[in-house]
Amino acid sequence: MGFPPKSYWYLLCVMVLLPALCHSQDAYVYSRATYYGSPDCLGTPTGACGFGGYGRTVNDGSVSGVSRLYRNGTGCGACYQVRCKVPQLCAEDGVNVVVTDYGEGDKTDFVLSTRAYSRLARPNAALELLAYGVVDIEYRRIPCQYPGYNLMVKVHEHSRFPEYLALTFLYQAGQNDITAVEVFQADCQQWRGMRKAYGAVWDMANPSPGAINVRVQVSGSAGQTWVQLSSVVSSEWKAGAVYDTSIQLN
Repeated sequence: MGFPPKSYWYLLCVMVLLPALCHSQDAYVYSRATYYGSPDCLGTPTGACGFGGYGRTVNDGSVSGVSRLYRNGTGCGACYQVRCKVPQLCAEDGVNVVVTDYGEGDKTDFVLSTRAYSRLARPNAALELLAYGVVDIEYRRIPCQYPGYNLMVKVHEHSRFPEYLALTFLYQAGQNDITAVEVFQADCQQWRGMRKAYGAVWDMANPSPGAINVRVQVSGSAGQTWVQLSSVVSSEWKAGAVYDTSIQLN
């Protein structure tokens, strides 16, 4: 009995590899989503990510709390495409949301703002979809896009000049995570790590006087790298101030 022809082995390889290739290209994950109520249907300014008012209105209020995807706050600011699975009610493209909070529901990965949940629906079907309360979904992570915005650094409202500094990062584009933050300690001429306080808030006691140099460790599918934000925080910083870094983390 002879060996099969080369075409046989080629076809066999295609048959074996094709399902794997198709699976790798299909980044959607199946889950469930619900929503929370708010007076204006937007997000909440008291979300666990620590974004404050930004967490209420970013992305036109299409925001979400997450559970597994929260990742101890590392998932804050990530963007996802969410599509519900009720064919007669759900829009084909679904809704793109920004993670601004921690939230758990009935076996859900997403607790959406009312506005985001409504945008899952086809035209004139939002009220009927809202009546479901919880829906089956598929989701995938996507790059965040903020046309016209650079990465912003906000001095968190709990900061106290000059002895306690807390920072959050706003309008972070792309699909990477900020996994570490350091500031340059001028008196020691070395970088000093900030503590992950909670959510997307990084803090430290007794920062170096003068303008503050910040660098962030960005992690993603391509690995990790440090990005320096030179003298981005003013020497006279105060709680609530927001500084434009002039760059993006695409």
